[in-house]
Amino acid sequence: MSRPKGAQGFVILPRRWVVERSWAWWMHARRNARDYETLPAHSEPMLTIAAITLMT
Repeated sequence: MSRPKGAQGFVILPRRWVVERSWAWWMHARRNARDYETLPAHSEPMLTIAAITLMT
């Protein structure tokens, strides 16, 4: 990622890859790869468990 031409001072650079990487890690959990749950409230704890597993 290079700095835009003519930019002066502080410039925010796009970091979309960080978000895409996180989603890819969450999808490694088989249960998150497909939407087996009928309600979003049931899918949310599975994403939380996957995130905790990634952090430990």
